[in-house]
Amino acid sequence: MSNNLPMPSPLIERPARPFARLLLAHGAGAGMQSDFMQWLSSALVAEGIEVWRFNFPYMQQQLAEQKKRPPNPMPKLQQAFVAQIQQCPQDLPLFIGGKSMGGRVASMLAVEANLPIRGVLAYGYPFHAPGKDQYRTDHFADLTSSLLILQGERDTFGNQSELADKQWPGVSLHWLADGDHSFKPRKKSGLTQAQLIAQAAAISRGWMASQSEVPHAGR
Repeated sequence: MSNNLPMPSPLIERPARPFARLLLAHGAGAGMQSDFMQWLSSALVAEGIEVWRFNFPYMQQQLAEQKKRPPNPMPKLQQAFVAQIQQCPQDLPLFIGGKSMGGRVASMLAVEANLPIRGVLAYGYPFHAPGKDQYRTDHFADLTSSLLILQGERDTFGNQSELADKQWPGVSLHWLADGDHSFKPRKKSGLTQAQLIAQAAAISRGWMASQSEVPHAGR
């Protein structure tokens, strides 16, 4: 199987009256059709956001071969993301983002001043590998677009207590009560994963509207 599979078409979900478009990438272990990606997309669409989901090349190859593959090197992930950005029309304000690794790739693209994006959203940012203390935030100092991170309080890739004293200009960090890396809370919290995903989508809407200079964007 060739490593140069054709660029896949994105999966597009449109609300009746979108006010912005979000190009949404998946995490390292599951593609654009994972339960989390579907649930998040539906919640975002309900908030008036048009969502374009896509698979990175290694995930397309994994699906074609039915064989587990590791993520592509970061430069190739970024190249694939840029290729998707370039095929987006300019009729709506464009945002990029993703789940975990996908959000990290999007944030790394936000150091590029020439991309036609209004901001970046990361859902469960992988601040560090679980149990490690090497942070993946060096590029935050060079962001040219604002970054919103929606993070579960119990995320093993960066939890609330670990990040309590950290802040970066241009980065907004919002905590989801008792959520893990996929925003799943414990039963004793009285919350559900669906509630936290809906909350993340609502927060995304408000932030995207402010970045789009459309504070009262209609649904």
